[in-house]
Amino acid sequence: MIFELGSKGRKGYTLPKMQVDERRMENLIPEKFLRKKPARLPEVSENETMRHFVELSNLNYHIDKGFYPLGSCTMKYNPKINENIASSSCLTDLHPMQSELLAQGALSLMDELSEYLCEISGLKAVTLQPAAGAHGELTGLMLIRAYHENLGNPREKILIPDSAHGTNPASVTTAGYRAVQIKSDENGVVDLEDLKKHLDENTAALMLTNPNTLGLFETQLKEINELLKSVDALLYMDGANLNALLGIIRPGDVGVDILHFNLHKTFSTPHGGGGPGSGPVGVSEKLVDFLPFPRINKKDGKFLLESNFPKSIGRIHSFYGNFAVMVKAYVYIRMLGAEGLRRVSENAIINANYLKEKLKDYFDMPYPGLAMHEFVLSGSRQKKQGISTTDMAKRLLDFGFHAPTIYFPLIVSEALMIEPTETESIETLNEFVDTLIGITEEVEKNPDIVKNAPHFTPVSRLDDVKAIKEPNIRFDFEQ
Repeated sequence: MIFELGSKGRKGYTLPKMQVDERRMENLIPEKFLRKKPARLPEVSENETMRHFVELSNLNYHIDKGFYPLGSCTMKYNPKINENIASSSCLTDLHPMQSELLAQGALSLMDELSEYLCEISGLKAVTLQPAAGAHGELTGLMLIRAYHENLGNPREKILIPDSAHGTNPASVTTAGYRAVQIKSDENGVVDLEDLKKHLDENTAALMLTNPNTLGLFETQLKEINELLKSVDALLYMDGANLNALLGIIRPGDVGVDILHFNLHKTFSTPHGGGGPGSGPVGVSEKLVDFLPFPRINKKDGKFLLESNFPKSIGRIHSFYGNFAVMVKAYVYIRMLGAEGLRRVSENAIINANYLKEKLKDYFDMPYPGLAMHEFVLSGSRQKKQGISTTDMAKRLLDFGFHAPTIYFPLIVSEALMIEPTETESIETLNEFVDTLIGITEEVEKNPDIVKNAPHFTPVSRLDDVKAIKEPNIRFDFEQ
């Protein structure tokens, strides 16, 4: 801990002499806000501070350090040109309260980004305001409610396949709807008969993750659309897995009414511990009037933020959204262009299917169809030998790999959900394959080494349940 370094009186900073008479400062802050005793801060020198945080950064696992095969998370490498441009003072010195006339470049960039996302998705209009994918989901559901309320009936339920993205049910509940689960059929796609059974005039929409979390493309979109239209229900597409579709298919062209994007996934901006997200929402023509405000409009050659939209769901984010993430996504799209974006998806699909073919004989695979950008294995075979998927995931850490997503989707027992993305080389993929195969051999020959993993990480296996229920994140000065 940094509190355990240094010694009393040591410091790593030098402040300039104050330009204001200290006596004039005495009554500047009301007494009730002043500390009664000095804050207990670490007292360390500059080099101690630097070494401490460099060491912590080396303990952290991140995409610049190694392969990050998290299924449904699209943890691709983030090109540094994105960061360089987004950190330009021309952009970082902007203030959201300043006049639109002094931020024409930023507004133009956001307007162009919206146009690109419309072209990529085949949808009519986009709002950039949502701060992440789940926020985009909530925004989409608010749009669904506004659409049906405008027709006189908000309806009661949203249908969600059991292969959907994990945040969908929570978003549905938050939006005031009732989530109804739709089963997958034996091929891992929506069971049309089960959909028909639950679809009625109280259905507001179907939330479809496509490709779904099994990594399979929902091939029955035409039939699904016809069923939904028969009761005027909307088709919402969770865009978390859009990395498989760029330049290959446009959701709007196949009947999708609402789509949320994950700029921090598909369009290569750091997410998770690496920075904020951005979850723009695209809509078809029938939903444009309900989009949030403010909206960017161009009048007389100037970009303006306008809020006079009577049917709008209103503001859903402070100011206009996470601008720096938009800049990075804009740069990524401009650098690649249409042809490059298609190659992204083609290579992601090739990488996923390459891994699947290499590993399919060593694990169970309940849904063996052609994978898109990701695929799901099952560790049920190893579980019968006393080794869980968790054990194998922990063992991967010993070899310098981040574990894939495990135990999701829930419809696969002992699931390992693997997404290599397009940015990994064949050498990295082969090393990952060899490591996983080696672990399955250890399960046979030396199961204890897997069961007690990891062995070479900074800390050994943690008590995950205790860490959640009894988090201890405060340093005790008295020890």
